[in-house]
Amino acid sequence: HMWSQLRNRQLLGLKFKRQYSVDKFVIDFYCPEQKIAIELDGDVHELEDVKMNDVERQKYIETYGIKFIRIKNEEYLGNPNKVFAKLEAELKNVLNKKPLP
Repeated sequence: HMWSQLRNRQLLGLKFKRQYSVDKFVIDFYCPEQKIAIELDGDVHELEDVKMNDVERQKYIETYGIKFIRIKNEEYLGNPNKVFAKLEAELKNVLNKKPLP
């Protein structure tokens, strides 16, 4: 499970929360310190109406300054180590682009 790889600051020392609520929406995994959301998308997210809802939902949540990283569940299940390495690289990229306080 992805949660077992994200919990306890195992990924770049970042603290993630699972099933985090933003208004009426729930984010799969969220890092409040860096405002990064990770969404694990299953097959249902390929349906056109679900895709449209995902886009609107993501746009709304992004108004809070939250950056999204989307991962296909089938990719994760097929090769979790590869996906986790890709996720780590993407997170490093996001963190490098954040302005200093």
